[in-house]
Amino acid sequence: MDRLRGWPATLGEGPVGLRPLRLSDVRVWRETRLRNADWLRPWEPSNPETPLFRTGLGPYISMVGTLRREARQGLALPWVVTYGGRFAGQLTVGAIVWGSARSAQVGYWIDGALAGKGITPTALAMAVDHCFFTTGLHRLEANIRPENQASRRVVEKLGFREEGIRRRQLHIDGAWRDHICYALTVEDVPGGLLVQWRRARESATHGGSPVEEV
Repeated sequence: MDRLRGWPATLGEGPVGLRPLRLSDVRVWRETRLRNADWLRPWEPSNPETPLFRTGLGPYISMVGTLRREARQGLALPWVVTYGGRFAGQLTVGAIVWGSARSAQVGYWIDGALAGKGITPTALAMAVDHCFFTTGLHRLEANIRPENQASRRVVEKLGFREEGIRRRQLHIDGAWRDHICYALTVEDVPGGLLVQWRRARESATHGGSPVEEV
């Protein structure tokens, strides 16, 4: 049974968009990953089955096949982040659990050349709203290395709660690394997270507290 109502879905907020991950993205995905290898490597899980910085196309094809199969099974929502209609990064809601939990985990990366434009928090806010109000999930987690200040700023600006350290949770960049668990539930964003984020940015523009872009 297809549990993922509204997927594949294409979402947009100004120049920032989310659309389903496609096999046809292979060349731009590979070029972006190779160009951003040093930028991404400290934060990427070490997965010997999917060496994401290899030059071949096989790892991408395998990843897309796995994610789309998980999407059909109701276990993942794999999106491409776009900016001005062009490939900018990736955002995946995975490890979806149904039943009494209705929870999932979210991960994302952005082309370093586009950092500082507010793309990532906008894309994440759209994804959260889709998960809560279209798909029917109740809780989303983002687990982030303590050293990854840029990624932590994204979730903190969006109001994710810090819920503690998960010791040696993932193997990343050659070692088992601690992660900070951040989380939101649907009760935290009754009017939608994108609306909250838009208001925060407008407040900053009109003289409120500054909102640093990521």
